[in-house]
Amino acid sequence: MLKPGAVWALGAMSGTSLDGVDAALVKTDGDRIEAFGRHAYRPYSSAERATIRAALGRWPGGDGVEAAAEVVETAHAAVMSGLAGEAEIAGFHGQTLAHDPAGRGTHQAGDGSVLAEVLGLPVVWDFRSADVRMGGQGAPLAPFFHFACARWIGACEPVAFLNLGGVGNLTWLDPREPAPDVPGACLAFDTGPANAPVDDLMQARRGVSRDEGGALAAEGEADEGIVAHFLSHPYFFRMPPKSLDRNEFHGLLDAVSGLPDADAAATLTAAAAAAVARGAEHFPAPVARLLVTGGGRHNPTLMRMIAGLLDCPVEPVEAVGLDGDMLEAQAFAHLAVRVARGLPTSCPGTTGVAAAVGGGQISRPGHLR
Repeated sequence: MLKPGAVWALGAMSGTSLDGVDAALVKTDGDRIEAFGRHAYRPYSSAERATIRAALGRWPGGDGVEAAAEVVETAHAAVMSGLAGEAEIAGFHGQTLAHDPAGRGTHQAGDGSVLAEVLGLPVVWDFRSADVRMGGQGAPLAPFFHFACARWIGACEPVAFLNLGGVGNLTWLDPREPAPDVPGACLAFDTGPANAPVDDLMQARRGVSRDEGGALAAEGEADEGIVAHFLSHPYFFRMPPKSLDRNEFHGLLDAVSGLPDADAAATLTAAAAAAVARGAEHFPAPVARLLVTGGGRHNPTLMRMIAGLLDCPVEPVEAVGLDGDMLEAQAFAHLAVRVARGLPTSCPGTTGVAAAVGGGQISRPGHLR
């Protein structure tokens, strides 16, 4: 389907923060990154965000799911259409509404066959289901792209990538290994809640989508008792790989309900940082640096808290020439090429799947006709 060698691929991501859709071009052969291309962003409106939020935790056929999927497809089509003419293939993650790998599986709203028609491109989508069917967590899926990024920046010793979206996740990797699915090359897992609880707090108490720049948290004082209780959650005692649903720690918001706004924001931010530090205890070897991507890297208060708990440099990915706003969209461009070429997209070290597996189904234009 694809010509040999590196091709331009278009990826898109709508994360658990529910802020909008990122789309980005990457030139890759599915193994190595050759170049990064143009990118775009399309925010969700307040009404669109509310429609998606109303469907969180629901499975196919549930109330509001069809409406959420329509919002997701419309927003993705809008932002991806402006870049599709430069790509040979696209990767569409969709919007995660529910994630229960040990039970009902995983549910991302949005139909890739609809986007294939709109974009006029083969679209790879439903990346997580195959991994879950084989006993994996279905998440996180960016680690194989992180491995390629580590090679692209010339790393020659272990490094870690931290994505601070609605949920946090860590990838520890050793770029000296020949491939990301080789035992010992990658370890990845969700750390715990990151931006989601603070975002939800700000929406509920102040009617805004986030604690801009961590300003409110910087004014408050974290309740260490609440943070300590948070760290007693069974999730933190499970060995990785492991993954979370966005709302698995919903009790955290209840715990800060009696605190003033600033102290509540500080407590939720401190909890996110503590979860990262607890996750770093699982690294197979020390890392030369922790590279941070996702919206949380724009929060100086959160970044300062994380740096204070770790004994390695903590830097945004821009420090090594990467784009932290687009890294996840770029990841699904890279993964789309891997799927099209029959390469694995996850392995035991990244999701706990029984063996390396390639996820995703491919929809081509004309499929709906």
